[in-house]
Amino acid sequence: MISGEKYPTLGVEEEYFLIDPDSRDVAPAGSRVLRRAAPVLGDQVSGELTEYQIEAKTPPCGGMDELLSHLARMRTAVVQAAAAEGLRVAASGTPVLGAHGPAPIRDDPGYRPGLDAYRALNDTYALCALHTHVQVPDLEHAVLICNHLRPWLPLLVAMSANSPFWEGRDTGYASWRTVAGGQWPVAGPPPYFTSADRYKQLCADLTDAGAAVGDHTLLWDVRPSAHLPTVEIRAMDVPTSIEETAVLAVLVRAMVVQALERVQRGDPGPQVCDALLRAAYWRSARDGCSGHAVDTRSSKLVPVAHLLRDLVDYARPTLEESGELVSVSAALRRLAGHGGARRQRAAFSHRASLQDVVDRLIRHTTCAAPVPAAFDLT
Repeated sequence: MISGEKYPTLGVEEEYFLIDPDSRDVAPAGSRVLRRAAPVLGDQVSGELTEYQIEAKTPPCGGMDELLSHLARMRTAVVQAAAAEGLRVAASGTPVLGAHGPAPIRDDPGYRPGLDAYRALNDTYALCALHTHVQVPDLEHAVLICNHLRPWLPLLVAMSANSPFWEGRDTGYASWRTVAGGQWPVAGPPPYFTSADRYKQLCADLTDAGAAVGDHTLLWDVRPSAHLPTVEIRAMDVPTSIEETAVLAVLVRAMVVQALERVQRGDPGPQVCDALLRAAYWRSARDGCSGHAVDTRSSKLVPVAHLLRDLVDYARPTLEESGELVSVSAALRRLAGHGGARRQRAAFSHRASLQDVVDRLIRHTTCAAPVPAAFDLT
């Protein structure tokens, strides 16, 4: 934590799709929109692997209100930059329409080793996630905090599930992004690590094997950040609304704070069977917040609502002290009954129209914050 501050800072990275407003297909315009947005957002905006996407990042924030303010500003800036190119922006884990065939890769030298290593895997990596960073003291603490968060990762997948459609069809999954992203050689839930040295050794071994070609290709769903003094939680689909992003982020911070306290008491974290964790991921990706999920502590199927209650209890001490318990609890109750995937399917059901789904995503991605100054709309 920062000296003199009660809680660690947090920040988020959100990835978005660029949309052609006529066809509602994803549009390969990331580099053009980035040039428009960069004068307003600076290093808070960047390109992604594919030209269908763009990413925006908040600075470190102290709490929910500050985070919401930055999310509103950065989304507005990206929306206005896209509009200057005749495009729209949608926050969804997968593209609803378009993205047929190999995705257009952004021309960036940093991606070339990955193109050589992963080959056709890159063709379908049009996936948008929410990444939450929470400040931690050092790498040793970060690695052990990850152990404590591992059992909760499937529930984060279920809570944030916002990607039922892929290439114009319903996949039958609530988070197809989770399924598609799991194909990478270093992805999904990380192993259990006994120390920072063990973490560093495995990273080196994976690099030697060619499975990782840089820190950015260590795609585990929770990991120590390679460039910041944070733990980075990457399990979640990008939410369509900034309110859901903020709630999930402060919940994750509370989980990290509780995990850090356990680590400082000498608890290295529970060891969850890798096969069970993988099964829990699959079930959460398939069903989202509907019905049942795997409780990785008991190995039993239980109602998702029960797991959400347990997670709030786990994070409760921090959420109560930060004054965020009421907001988080109310938002989780809404997600349990009507998560992002279910809302996408509801939009489709009215007229069996995928264009309606995209229109809803565009409408709810755009926020009513003041427009940043001085975009060249010509």
